[in-house]
Amino acid sequence: MARPASVAGVAVAVVLLLGASACSGGSDEPATPPPSPTATSLTDLATDDLTVARASFCAQVAPAAVEDALGAEPASAEEWANGERAELADGVTDVAHEFGCRWSAADGTTALGWVFAPPITPRRAEELGRAATQVTGCRAVPGAPPFGTHAVALRCQDGTTAFHGLFGDAWLSCSLQVPAAGAGGGTDVERAGRWCATVLQAAGS
Repeated sequence: MARPASVAGVAVAVVLLLGASACSGGSDEPATPPPSPTATSLTDLATDDLTVARASFCAQVAPAAVEDALGAEPASAEEWANGERAELADGVTDVAHEFGCRWSAADGTTALGWVFAPPITPRRAEELGRAATQVTGCRAVPGAPPFGTHAVALRCQDGTTAFHGLFGDAWLSCSLQVPAAGAGGGTDVERAGRWCATVLQAAGS
């Protein structure tokens, strides 16, 4: 299963900067996370003070948070790891240089989170942020909650809202796609922010 078009577009844009990215995974079974509460709003987190591990975090994502993001129980779950060869987008296959996971509901709503495996410098983070804002069909979200440093938040025509940011030397990304929201210009930022708070807390080192 490929990422939503807008998310894949971001990955294709940054692959020339980073060397590679990833988008599909190997496991068809959801990870077994420990019991933990649904994440609070992203605005309630002091994200500038948080660090993220450049490692797998999917097992730390609470099922309740996944259901909150999707609005239903997940119909499928996938996870991928650094070093796997994966299809980045249609006709683009490369070796994954990230850790990430995806949950999808029966109606196509999809929640993702991924972190690049290589360390990212502030200068590179600025380049990644600029590349993300240049994806066709996406626009920056004015007044979006902070998401680390060098952060960028996007809303896309396919109903995707995504956050990207630097935490220490880790470039963390998350997105929520609600296809029915496409005509309205993107998923509700608060709902996507709760999901991204979940990803951030799970990936925190």
